[in-house]
Amino acid sequence: MNWKAIGAEVLERNGRAERALLGVNSKIIEPQETSFMDIVRIIIAILLPPLGVFMQVGLGKHFWINIVLTIFGYIPGIIHAVWVIAKY
Repeated sequence: MNWKAIGAEVLERNGRAERALLGVNSKIIEPQETSFMDIVRIIIAILLPPLGVFMQVGLGKHFWINIVLTIFGYIPGIIHAVWVIAKY
């Protein structure tokens, strides 16, 4: 018996089963490159967080969430704006 081959097969099956169970795609997600406009949006988000979010996603739910966060506190608005820009 080749225990190394059996162990590799078991690991491969477990990996496939875990990915299927979690609904995870087997593709590796490549990080996106940061463009010049992303940097401009982040600078605008630091100065006026809702404007940075608006430039990234428009008048969607994230814009209104950012308006509320900025009213409650400037720092939460900035954190949310940078997160939106980085995610979308």
